[in-house]
Amino acid sequence: QVQLVESGGGLVQAGGSLRLSCAASGRTFSSYAMGWFRQAPGKEREFVAAISVNGGMTYYAESVKGRFTISRDNAKNTVYLQMNSLKPEDTAVYYCAARRGVVPNIYQSDYWGQGTQVTVSS
Repeated sequence: QVQLVESGGGLVQAGGSLRLSCAASGRTFSSYAMGWFRQAPGKEREFVAAISVNGGMTYYAESVKGRFTISRDNAKNTVYLQMNSLKPEDTAVYYCAARRGVVPNIYQSDYWGQGTQVTVSS
């Protein structure tokens, strides 16, 4: 069993930055690929970024490419999402997800966190 707890959300002005963290319980974190997803009010949950088990591969949605960076620290059982040049359309609840061995997606993830709110004001 893996529990995921996100933190770092908040209110920021457009153009600002935030860093989200997702702390995982358990001793098998290094066996899981991790991802970040978001859901805005009235919209479906969407993929934001993902990182492979050892951090060697990263993937991004086109809408965040060049602005967001995903990283992980297996020694700390934590995955991060550095968000720069934030836009009002980035406003959403951000969730992290874990999937054993392969990159998670919306339909195939083993574990989800509870989410953290990010609000970007114009």
